Amino acid sequence: MLYKIFGCKVNKFYINYRLNHYQTSNLPLDNFLLIATCVVTDRAKNKWLKEVLKALKSWMQVAITGCGTLEQGNLILESAFFSLYPELLPYQKQLTLLGETVPLKPQQLKTPQPAKTTPITNIANNLYTKHFIVIQNGCDNYCSFCLTVMKRGSHRSRPLKDIITEIQQIEAQGGKEIVLTGINLVARGANSTRNPEESKFPELLEAILKQTSIPRIRISSIWPEYANDHFFDIINDARILPHFHYSIQSFSDHVLQLMKRNYTAETLKNILQRTKKLKRPQTDLISLGADLIVGFPGERESDFLETLQAVEAYGITKLHTFPFSDHHKGETIPASFYPDQVEQAVKKERESRLLAVGETVRNAFIAKNAGTTHNVLLEELKNGKWRGWTENYLQVEMEGDFQKGEIVEYTFK
Repeated sequence: MLYKIFGCKVNKFYINYRLNHYQTSNLPLDNFLLIATCVVTDRAKNKWLKEVLKALKSWMQVAITGCGTLEQGNLILESAFFSLYPELLPYQKQLTLLGETVPLKPQQLKTPQPAKTTPITNIANNLYTKHFIVIQNGCDNYCSFCLTVMKRGSHRSRPLKDIITEIQQIEAQGGKEIVLTGINLVARGANSTRNPEESKFPELLEAILKQTSIPRIRISSIWPEYANDHFFDIINDARILPHFHYSIQSFSDHVLQLMKRNYTAETLKNILQRTKKLKRPQTDLISLGADLIVGFPGERESDFLETLQAVEAYGITKLHTFPFSDHHKGETIPASFYPDQVEQAVKKERESRLLAVGETVRNAFIAKNAGTTHNVLLEELKNGKWRGWTENYLQVEMEGDFQKGEIVEYTFK
């Protein structure tokens, strides 16, 4: 079975489980393509739709999973799915919709039709050396721009015992790095994502540090309102890698209020400054990441400039930025109906400006690493060179007789 993953790290976790599951089956999978879908923007939807159609027109059988096949955390009805994506209806007999709960027995896929196939390019043929660990799923916040919450359903936490057992199994198999992920991962342990004071995420980190010896622990997207004193105490530990990615969206209080976010620009300022002052080796080489939306309805030029200037002021070295999507494709979101929609040309121009500033900040951060030595987890060999990531999330290349998944030293020149 071939596969391709679109979207977030949660998809990578579930696809890994799904592939392992089908390895135990006796189903005919030679002519199947498994695709994890994403609905975070219309642009994201169109990317996987294009890949699905390409495979279907090549007479492949396609199984799809991820947010595109979910409704409130459950598998969507086929009738509802094809009403959202009518261009796929002519290929209904070639399509299987999958939820994310893997059944005890491999799910029967629709039988392949005997027909010629055309090779599908850019299909992943192996998973990453990082091991993605989903620690919670769903969300209760209903931010005005978010479709994911409607697809994934309400917040629920994964049991601590299951998480620790999985990490111990990864260790036993030689794994060296885990990435903790989820839809609102730092809400783990809370009754609701609306109650950040109930979060048991720092306690989870403590348990991982005490009950496992995995050398590299990454944290995926962190919601700012959860970054409390206990959190900052724990992330001083050297096994927790020094790249911290915050789900910020905007640095403008006006826009944050329209988005229905639960923090202010002042909160962001305090958290980012505190992250930069952690008590750990090479504090000045801590990397910051951020999710940012440009062109949200009602975003004025002055609001955008607050975000633009903050990226430079706080040294945000890894941007995950995209223009606001009003979701004309499929389901809608509350902000789709807000007044003062920003024109596409303005969105595109603001995104370009933000990315340009982000690139400048990143280049300056890379230059600051000159002469320093880092441990790199080797991900892939391409064109005779190994590629991998430093602890502070810089991708590097090197030559040598190494193995995938090995950790080696690298000195920036």
